[in-house]
Amino acid sequence: MKPQRIVVVGAGHVGLYAALRLSKKLNRRRAEVVVVDPQPHMTYQPFLPEAAAGNISSRHAVVPLRRALKNCRIVSGEVTRVEHARKTVTIQPIDGPSTEMAYDHIIVAPGSVSRTLPIPGLRERGIGFKTIGEAIYLRNHVLDRLDVAAVTPDPAVRKASLTFVFVGGGYAGIEALAEMEDVVRDALKYYSDLDPSEVRFVLVEATNRILPEVGPDMGAYAALQLDERGIELRLGTRLESCVDGQIVLSDGERFRAETLVWTAGVKPSPLLDRTDLPQGDRGHLTALPTLQVVDGNRVLDGAWTAGDSAQVPDLANPGAFCSPSAQHAVRQAKVMADNIRQVIIGGAPKDYRHKYVGSVASLGLYKGVAHVYGVKVKGFPAWFMHRSYHMSRIPSFNRKVRVIADWTLAFMLRRETVALGQLHTPREEFTHVTPPTEHSADRTPVGAGVRG
Repeated sequence: MKPQRIVVVGAGHVGLYAALRLSKKLNRRRAEVVVVDPQPHMTYQPFLPEAAAGNISSRHAVVPLRRALKNCRIVSGEVTRVEHARKTVTIQPIDGPSTEMAYDHIIVAPGSVSRTLPIPGLRERGIGFKTIGEAIYLRNHVLDRLDVAAVTPDPAVRKASLTFVFVGGGYAGIEALAEMEDVVRDALKYYSDLDPSEVRFVLVEATNRILPEVGPDMGAYAALQLDERGIELRLGTRLESCVDGQIVLSDGERFRAETLVWTAGVKPSPLLDRTDLPQGDRGHLTALPTLQVVDGNRVLDGAWTAGDSAQVPDLANPGAFCSPSAQHAVRQAKVMADNIRQVIIGGAPKDYRHKYVGSVASLGLYKGVAHVYGVKVKGFPAWFMHRSYHMSRIPSFNRKVRVIADWTLAFMLRRETVALGQLHTPREEFTHVTPPTEHSADRTPVGAGVRG
């Protein structure tokens, strides 16, 4: 009997956990699991703020696919099209021509991308916070701005370099803001030319609350804590423009800032628009509680979805859909893998049902808020819960040990506050000292490909 091919599109929380479980539950005589992703790793996004702050190594916030998924076939490339009517995917590998791959089952879980708006200057000035590369860049950029401020004779440049604007008051924005404020405060100990009172952190949030996931009381507590640290909270305010670093807010204030971090929500991956699978009003794939893709009342044979890309009915909260959280994604991946196995062996899939237990959020080192099982926790206990939960969730024993080792060293030693900006332009110095030739313009830069 020919093994059935299961193609997993995307190696995020859903893709990695589903592929891992499938490879354990189905032997190779029954199924071949193929994971397609442009990156050779899964990024554990809850650790991006910790990586940006230098609390853990950036490499320890990602999970190598080939190490974690030893019994799966890993294809480093980008899925550019899904034709479920033919049960084929088109894959653009890192290098070379695109190819088609047939499948019996497909898991469409490409995740989400930053939800941006047509704000003048945002494309040129904004820094996202969805990838490990963006986290590393933000850390280097912020520390580089301190170096600029310390040596510039221009007061306007100094003021703009010490002004940091974060847009978005959800998890990503608040945790990134709090961690980077910690980083700057620690780094200023080594800058005798800079006064901490010159540093300005501004949070811009279009609604009138932050961290809605932890409830209004804990959100209000978080806002108070940030305010006591001197962070300006501009609630009910929108970013209107940021051309050339000139920040214009909807409340009429204008000022210059050399750092603008955009964390104002996410939207489903654009890949979904290049499929023939049904989408809901917000661009998500429509799914049943069994995590099968559904077109009206018709279940699409062999099509599965979960996570940020899917609209999955929340059976624990009738009439609502599951939130796009890692908590749901990991559990959905497990149920989906079991359902695919059941279908392959001739069984029936089961519904996904999980009551959301709550949320935890970090507000920087030793500070946090949590609302778990109806219990509200704040301060150090909430911060400890945040770290403990995410340490237990990151895949593989290898990564757990490395993260704990990083935290232990960070507790014993001072925080590293050195910028490695050359990481972002590694060939610049070499090309500067190498004389051009008549063939220089025809050379393709090393590393060019779909990863970007």
